[in-house]
Amino acid sequence: MEAFLLSTGIVALAEMGDKTQLLALVLAARFKKPWPIVWGILAATLLNHALAGAVGAWVMAAVGPDVMRWVLGVSFIAMAGWMLIPDKLDDDDAVPKRQLGVFFTTTWAFFLAEMGDKTQIATVALGAQYEPLVAVVAGTTLGMMLANAPVVFFGEAITRRVPIKAVHGVAALIFLALGVGVLLSGG
Repeated sequence: MEAFLLSTGIVALAEMGDKTQLLALVLAARFKKPWPIVWGILAATLLNHALAGAVGAWVMAAVGPDVMRWVLGVSFIAMAGWMLIPDKLDDDDAVPKRQLGVFFTTTWAFFLAEMGDKTQIATVALGAQYEPLVAVVAGTTLGMMLANAPVVFFGEAITRRVPIKAVHGVAALIFLALGVGVLLSGG
């Protein structure tokens, strides 16, 4: 349960103001069909985070717990710093021009935009640190949905009211605490 709840909270906070959340806003404004967009976000996130979590678990098994403790500790601390850097939606992450339908366009765009993103890297680290992997993937996916579904349905009204800098500051503190905790846990 700890893996699920921690994964949900970390990713929901990390996703606030993230480029994929901005992509959700762009998709909602462009297509004005919230349900296919939300289902596309869910499909892309499940696939992307399942792969990311599996990579994290595989790396943990490959390098062993002592090396992984240092890798995770430093990674979480680096994520804390990265959280303080605002995201923007790059032209490369823009909605594809070719019409695949709303669901497939969303799934494709979200899957690609999530590659190398903060929440994907966090999922790799969480997958390496916590078990069971299914709880991590379910938690990170729920975190993504908690952050993105309201944006799809309510759009700019929400993004204007949420103090993104404060949310990122809280997320950075959580990542910092996790990193220090992991580094101090090994002896």
